[in-house]
Amino acid sequence: MGRLVITHSTYLDGLIPLLKVLASKPYIDTVTPAVISRVNGRCEGLKIRLSTEIKGGFKLIARRGSSAQEVFVVTKLSQAAFKELLGAID
Repeated sequence: MGRLVITHSTYLDGLIPLLKVLASKPYIDTVTPAVISRVNGRCEGLKIRLSTEIKGGFKLIARRGSSAQEVFVVTKLSQAAFKELLGAID
């Protein structure tokens, strides 16, 4: 079971419960929500997508309304296995 790093005072609504589920999965070491920014367009509900591979894991983008939040995940899973895991919790 991995850990969820909670260091910010602000998160997208509904993001933390979803990240707790992700952190409880096997092979997930650390889940760290990061910067929130305003984006063009609107997203209905909360959507999480795989953005890019980083050293030691992946960067996700969580979208809700006109806001986006970066989420960094440290894992040893391959990109294909991580996409499958992400699809199961989304």
